[in-house]
Amino acid sequence: MTKIRITFPDGSSKNFKKGITGLEIVKSIGSGLAKSAVAASVNDGLIDLNKKINSDSKIEILTFDTHGGKEVFHHSTAHLMAQAVLRLFPKAKLTIGPTIEGGFYYDIDIKPLKPKDLEKIEQEMKKIVEENLAVKRVDITRKKAIQLFKKNKYKTEMIEDMPKNEKISYYEQGEFKDLCKGPHIPNTGMIKAFKLTKVSSAYWRGNSKNKSLQRIYGVSFLEKKQLKKYLRLQIEAEKRDHRKIGKELEWFTFHEQSPGSAFFHNKGTIIYNELISFLREEYKKRGYQEVITPLIYDKSLWETSGHWEHFKEDMFTLTVDGREFALKPMNCPSHCLMYLNSTKSYRDLPFRMTDFAPLHRNELKGVLAGLTRVRKFCQDDAHIFCEPDQLEEEMSRLLDFTNYIYKDVFKMDYHLELSTRPEKAMGSKTIWRKAEKALESALKKNGLKYKINPGDGAFYGPKIDLHIKDSIGRNWQCATIQLDFNLPERFKLKYEGKDGKKHQPIMIHRALFGSIDRFMGVMIEHFAGKLPLWLSPEQVRILTVAERFKGYAHKSAEKIRVAGIRVGVDDRAESIGKKVREAQVEKINYILVVGEKELKNKSVAVRTFDNKFHGEKKISLFIKQLITEVKEKTI
Repeated sequence: MTKIRITFPDGSSKNFKKGITGLEIVKSIGSGLAKSAVAASVNDGLIDLNKKINSDSKIEILTFDTHGGKEVFHHSTAHLMAQAVLRLFPKAKLTIGPTIEGGFYYDIDIKPLKPKDLEKIEQEMKKIVEENLAVKRVDITRKKAIQLFKKNKYKTEMIEDMPKNEKISYYEQGEFKDLCKGPHIPNTGMIKAFKLTKVSSAYWRGNSKNKSLQRIYGVSFLEKKQLKKYLRLQIEAEKRDHRKIGKELEWFTFHEQSPGSAFFHNKGTIIYNELISFLREEYKKRGYQEVITPLIYDKSLWETSGHWEHFKEDMFTLTVDGREFALKPMNCPSHCLMYLNSTKSYRDLPFRMTDFAPLHRNELKGVLAGLTRVRKFCQDDAHIFCEPDQLEEEMSRLLDFTNYIYKDVFKMDYHLELSTRPEKAMGSKTIWRKAEKALESALKKNGLKYKINPGDGAFYGPKIDLHIKDSIGRNWQCATIQLDFNLPERFKLKYEGKDGKKHQPIMIHRALFGSIDRFMGVMIEHFAGKLPLWLSPEQVRILTVAERFKGYAHKSAEKIRVAGIRVGVDDRAESIGKKVREAQVEKINYILVVGEKELKNKSVAVRTFDNKFHGEKKISLFIKQLITEVKEKTI
């Protein structure tokens, strides 16, 4: 019997018979892994657990607990839902059913659905789970694919749009067949808990000229207790929804005239600018140079960078002077141009360039979600160009900077994931292995725990992603550090080394908030709108007990304002109880009441938005305390 060598993530290896499947390997490992294993990464490529492995390979089993595993599981649930829809509505036409953060959706050409229809679909899904149908992949030719899906114009259109050399496959479970690349879970019986959350309208391929479809959203889990926990969490999350808080407090709003783009009102702009000011202060300490770059570039730049080939569908393009241009979705190509502006030597490296330019990405309308998924946004973006022997030090600096932001300043827990080469990647596998090894080495040398996220790297390089846990236990991907050997090669970036010869620098992409918009949305929900003093748009509000104390209130406010604190005065002829309640609802950090005693003692009566009374304080002493709290960024 022919044997093959299988190597596991911890470096250990074992001989197995040729043609063994990932599922058989899982069962041989034991310890209950088979219950949560959903797919496998073999030599950095994702495969079904029932696919045969015929040569020596590196393998990692993806469980539901991993990012990649969740995506496989959620997409398999989208197929489960689609099968149930076709059983109930045989004339329905399926289009696409991708995963999204935390779940999935499927766009279907069907009559408008009502809540009771979702209940029927859920019941049919449960029947299919009980049938425990095997899920199988079938590879077919383009001709056979068109023949198989000829009754569905959407699927045939997708097949015809595929590159001629692209492999075509479909997945089947029972009578159900769907065009798909996979991978998928081994059988429908694994999906123990799910919920269809809502239905909305969406145009085919996001184009308003096309047919309006029904988009059904859902979530799924391995166990029912996970679903129950999720549903409880949703109730709490609804209270914290940054879109709701932002609108109520007049921080930001959204309008159909510009989908996916926030309108930041004055108070929201203050929060946004405070986040940027915090970073700018840190950049001064850490040797960054801030630049301002254009927003629109000729397509030739994007062809050089590789975005035109790998990212064009996510870019906004336009024609100017008979030439094709695009709004930039990221800063890296423009920073490469700036690097080329002057000859660099080893003395100039590391060269750290940062940029707060607005970016635009053509996200599908159906996945837009407040500040956390937008079309127009701003990153705390930076690119570091360094020598190979500087890489370890730069990575340590970045990991330390990241830890300072999340642990020291915002008091947030997080975990790290190393994302490796995706299926559609730019550059040779040799370059990718070199880059992945460098990131892994940096994580190990800094004593940091991390997970491998196979196939989820950027198209130009591997990355370290930071996933923060908010105050109600949800995970959010924010910071990212990416290593790139490709762009320096494509842009022919060079520096003169100590040996007098030309060398190619290494390029590090990093955004530690990620998108400032997204981070702001996550932060608002983490704090439930009760922001720390240094970020709050109105930090102090002075309330008058009666009209005769107006003068003292405004003089006190002026002293606070001169000290650099944002303060307002409520001198309306309303009861003090009502004014306190309104200030608490508006999340004002410090609510100061002034009356006869405070006027006499040159003091203020202090309470906070959590309805705690902190007693009477001299105005001068209180101002000193405010300044200290802002400076120390106290949570």
